[in-house]
Amino acid sequence: MKERSCNILISGGAGFIGSNFIINFLKNNPNQNIINIDLLTYAGNLNNLDSIKDYTNHHFIKGNICDRALIENIFEEFKINSVIHFAAESHVDNSIASPDSFMQTNIMGTFTLLDVARKKWMLEPFKVKDDCKKNRFHHISTDEVYGTLGETGYFTEETPYAPNSPYSASKASSDMIVRSYFHTYGLNIVTTNCSNNYGPRQHYEKLIPTVIRRALAEKNIPIYGDGKNVRDWLYVDDHCEAIEKVFFEGRSGEVYNIGGNEEKNNLEVANTICSILDDLRPRENGKYSDLITFVKDRPGHDRRYAIDASKIENELNWNPIYDFESGIKQTIKWYLKNL
Repeated sequence: MKERSCNILISGGAGFIGSNFIINFLKNNPNQNIINIDLLTYAGNLNNLDSIKDYTNHHFIKGNICDRALIENIFEEFKINSVIHFAAESHVDNSIASPDSFMQTNIMGTFTLLDVARKKWMLEPFKVKDDCKKNRFHHISTDEVYGTLGETGYFTEETPYAPNSPYSASKASSDMIVRSYFHTYGLNIVTTNCSNNYGPRQHYEKLIPTVIRRALAEKNIPIYGDGKNVRDWLYVDDHCEAIEKVFFEGRSGEVYNIGGNEEKNNLEVANTICSILDDLRPRENGKYSDLITFVKDRPGHDRRYAIDASKIENELNWNPIYDFESGIKQTIKWYLKNL
């Protein structure tokens, strides 16, 4: 696939992971064309793409992936021959308070993109148009579809789905729809399920930007429950490299789990950030960790996530470059510059 120039439709490319991916991808692949559709809801920000604003092979379209007529027009106008689907409502707290938009975007939006791709690229089930044989649909998902782990064990690509929030349930649904389009129609699809991302350009609602922002504002840093909920932390640039690997080299119909192999509980994360801020921008009185405050736990809060990424490591020779210490320092420096 990498030998030819692709017209790649990227959904959600003004968001956190999508924008980082586009920036990295176009630097690595200057012969590829990106058509970026994003509705620019609160989590999407065109400023995330300032560094490539003059690139002639990046085209931005403000629009809703649920708008089938718009998606059909984009496929036709730009001769779309691949899709990398990032667009999603992704904040668990918001899904608990207002699940409607999660069902629409994550389920119906995914279906719309898939179905338009199928009709544009295929003559009938398992019969692809001659000029579409290398076309691919890459679906970006999450480890949250697997539910929660105990103190030991890891999610693998064979772990049964057991989503526990409206967000993870909507992503699990979208994963199943993607799977069905491979098995029913023969559409060339790959799916990646990642662990918790962090890094530059992440929306302030997420844990790490919240800790940084509130610490610098001298406000209480809220930590759910006892702070012992564990996540596998993945630096966004490592995730972007893994996505590119799977997009170009992954086997059709396969799922690849992407993890950072960096398990930390929320309290550890907050204390690490506070310690680094103590060195980089000391408080006048006390330490930043003094601001940590425990708050009522989130309903249905999964206790632990951890990914076994051996499949992508062994098949595609991918490994994360950043450990948590190096990644979080890069992240904090970016927010100190950009907040």
